[in-house]
Amino acid sequence: MHPSHAGGRHHGRMLHDCPFCDVPVEQVIASEGPCFGIWTGEPPVGSAMVLPVRHVEEPWELTADEWTATQALLSRLREEIAHSHSPQGWNIGWNVGEVGGQSVLHAHCHLVPRYADEAYAGRGLRWWFKQPSNRRGG
Repeated sequence: MHPSHAGGRHHGRMLHDCPFCDVPVEQVIASEGPCFGIWTGEPPVGSAMVLPVRHVEEPWELTADEWTATQALLSRLREEIAHSHSPQGWNIGWNVGEVGGQSVLHAHCHLVPRYADEAYAGRGLRWWFKQPSNRRGG
């Protein structure tokens, strides 16, 4: 099912304020059963996201079919990005909840190619969490 066919519904309610419930068909770069992929339009070049058509806020709400489709799309997009952009590494991740960095409350998995000439090459996602400036007070 394509996202435009999902009707932007969540438990029967329309979700006009969810940009991922109404992704235009021309922005969908790949689909697999109940999930689809889009480019993020953000750096680094080649960054993509995989999302369920169904509106759920957190990844642990995904069905088994949605997890399977997510894995298939991540693999397919990784191959495409590897061929077109030749990254030297990858980050894959879910931001969950406001404190976890989730800016749109529709589950989405980021696929981020990494390049050797980046300023932070070799530093994974957890590098930022470990910085002294990120220590909790008290």
